Amino acid sequence: MKRIDLFSVEPNAYKALVPLETYVQSSLLTKTHKELIKIRASQINGCAFCLDMHTKDAMKFGETPQRIFLLNAWRETDLFTEEEKIILELTEQITLISKGGVTDELYSKAIAAFGENYVAQIIIACVAINSWNRIAISTNKEIAK
Repeated sequence: MKRIDLFSVEPNAYKALVPLETYVQSSLLTKTHKELIKIRASQINGCAFCLDMHTKDAMKFGETPQRIFLLNAWRETDLFTEEEKIILELTEQITLISKGGVTDELYSKAIAAFGENYVAQIIIACVAINSWNRIAISTNKEIAK
């Protein structure tokens, strides 16, 4: 079923979200970290539109197809660094916030690995992509062919 183009119907909603995305893009997060967050959250949420966009972006930034293909099985491979594994676990716990939130153990591990500012930026990146996922899924945003 064709659904509304949320940003045409409510352009101020788009105007409200863009600064959050601009902040994420200008943050200290590496391109790899940003795209891992976006892809993993979009996998969990089942957002085809965002998966299509962010896997393409990740490959443009040098991400390998193998790491993208195995991202939802990151725990079972040695393709990801310890830092990336912390980011992926944070992404999962933030995306699945109703399952208990971010554990104290993971939070402490993240602060030790990255420091407060970088962890704050990871959290905001997770919030941003989850917002975009929910909009794209709710409105059946179509993938560009």
